[in-house]
Amino acid sequence: MYLRIVDETADGIVVRGAKAHQTGAVNSHEIIVMPTITMREKDRDFAISFALPSDARGIIYIMGRQASDTRKLENNPIDLGNIKYGGHEALVIFDDVFVPWDRVFMCREYEFAGELVERFAAYHRQSYACKTGVGDVLIGAAQTAAEYNGAHKASHIKDKIIEMNHLNETLYCGSIACAAEGRAEASGTFCVNMLLANVSKQNVTRFPYEIARLAQDIAGGLMVTLPSEADLTSPETGRWLEKYFKTGSEISAENRMRILRLIENLTLGSAAVGYLTESMHGAGSPQAQRIMISRLVNMEKKQRYAKDLCGIPSGCRDQGERSSRAET
Repeated sequence: MYLRIVDETADGIVVRGAKAHQTGAVNSHEIIVMPTITMREKDRDFAISFALPSDARGIIYIMGRQASDTRKLENNPIDLGNIKYGGHEALVIFDDVFVPWDRVFMCREYEFAGELVERFAAYHRQSYACKTGVGDVLIGAAQTAAEYNGAHKASHIKDKIIEMNHLNETLYCGSIACAAEGRAEASGTFCVNMLLANVSKQNVTRFPYEIARLAQDIAGGLMVTLPSEADLTSPETGRWLEKYFKTGSEISAENRMRILRLIENLTLGSAAVGYLTESMHGAGSPQAQRIMISRLVNMEKKQRYAKDLCGIPSGCRDQGERSSRAET
């Protein structure tokens, strides 16, 4: 099922296969393809990388479903939560697509597939500072919901907002750190610090979920039990919603509904696909980062520091020394 070479000509290659759940594929000017795993000689036809215009002949997009996506078909913008922007994922099919040689970056060089995956993943994992932008919106929404609920002065609400900011800014620190600690390669290309990039992305697989949990805690159950915008504008039911969902002389039921729908959208609805699930699985699932962390951390150096501080001789074979002393 992987994308692969099915034919080769003097002008280029012909590829067939699919790329799953590609975020924003239909919006993109170019589709960039590369291997996703380490490959061996028997996999050489799958060791390909190239870029093509997204409307190239033979490329087919099958749109994915998102949570609460049928709301977008209704004429009730308040119920969308995020009324300005959207997103999508797509299964991208390559139905015998021709790729000219000047668009091919890798062709059957399977020995470089693993390194290419690791380098690309490091860049991608560094880029997850984007989740802090979503976090900023969610934190702002949670603060607003607390104010609309009349609970913003409670000490535990203040502490939860502080925790949300702490987690969100920590994510930003990780992305900045792996960029700042990067280095220039011999070719002149600048590479991020791969260890810190994987550490940063590992945090992204966790912190947004806690930020979302705290936002739901602050918002309250009304976030998911609200009637619809149609009920709010109905001459039969609207007056009741205006009466019972209003929380102050200056806070309308409509504005309260809008901010709660936004939190719902970011933590449960279509936007949660990008904020939560993509935080977990984008640029590789959590275990992929843990594997890279184990490879990149210099454990011998850490042990050397510890042994030096407590007086264990350098190069000492601990088990052998214990045995010889016992024998003596």
